[in-house]
Amino acid sequence: MSSVKYGLLILASAGLLACDKNPGLDSAASVASKQSPTPAAVTTLPNTPKAATKKSPQDRLSEAELQLGKASPITASIPMVTVPAGEFIMGSNKIDDEGLQERYGFSTPLFVNEHPEHKRKIGAFMIDTYETTKAEYKEFILATDRLLPFLWGNNGYGLTMEEAGRMDIERLREIAANDFKLDMDTRAMAREALMAAMVEVQKKMDVLPATDVIWQEAMVYCQWRGKRLPREDEWERAARGTDGREYPWGNQWDVKITNTGDDSDWEEGIAPIGSYPGNRSPDGAFDMAGNVWEWVADWYQPYEGSDYQSDLFGEKNKVIRGGGGGVGHYALSMFFRGAARQFAEAALRSEDVGFRCAKDI
Repeated sequence: MSSVKYGLLILASAGLLACDKNPGLDSAASVASKQSPTPAAVTTLPNTPKAATKKSPQDRLSEAELQLGKASPITASIPMVTVPAGEFIMGSNKIDDEGLQERYGFSTPLFVNEHPEHKRKIGAFMIDTYETTKAEYKEFILATDRLLPFLWGNNGYGLTMEEAGRMDIERLREIAANDFKLDMDTRAMAREALMAAMVEVQKKMDVLPATDVIWQEAMVYCQWRGKRLPREDEWERAARGTDGREYPWGNQWDVKITNTGDDSDWEEGIAPIGSYPGNRSPDGAFDMAGNVWEWVADWYQPYEGSDYQSDLFGEKNKVIRGGGGGVGHYALSMFFRGAARQFAEAALRSEDVGFRCAKDI
């Protein structure tokens, strides 16, 4: 695993390993992620424009692009839940009375960045029912002719069937075997059979959360849909309801309700959106605990009235919420709580960090 811009990564191999690499998650995160290079074009076809001619996903949208996103039928079909205006409980007064910091070797104290528990009034808003999917993000990338996420060039998701139809057959067979990892002998397969098998693989990936996306790219995508990233208080309100519950479903931890990455059914530890029907918040949002961490709009700052001080506060890091599945991690329930705050540098690309969008009413 390459170095990432998180603080402590909790890994499970022969035992627990706590690694304080770079500033990032203030206490620790059940995240196992890989730093990806800048997005790049997937294929090297003669007729393919050079990567330099394409915009980056984080580049500002033109007015024509904004209108294209708002007019997309997919934009209208993405389900959202309405969160009514009102008061709710934010943060917590939880303390580490079990000595978890010492037990797991965390470099910073647990829970204190959630202090103090307080009541906050918030206006009505809407938030996506599910995390943004790869298919939804892919539409944005292709419609605006932007560079593909780097990982899509390694797993086949960025290959269009138009490109596959023009590609040299031997090259296509190599991609089928090495990138798509088709469980079949591709060496003599015809183009039609290869493309059909590739489409099936991509369909399975369509419903996975979009990850490997930095904060700015997530923000631009949400703008393209006529939305925005949720504020941190909006995210917590949508996850916890008005009663300050620990988890979206209630106050009792149950590893079977959410994806912590321990379920062997999911390749790379990430599940299709909505795979856990019990992982539903009071307002009807799914997967707000587990599966992937989620970017929110805010810089990582202390709450008003907090006496906790950290050099990591300020306009240096963005908040991420929700806890992730990831690869090779050790699941600790504390990171899946609705009040739990973690953070990452805005330029981080991680296989374990995604997002969802919100909008005003």
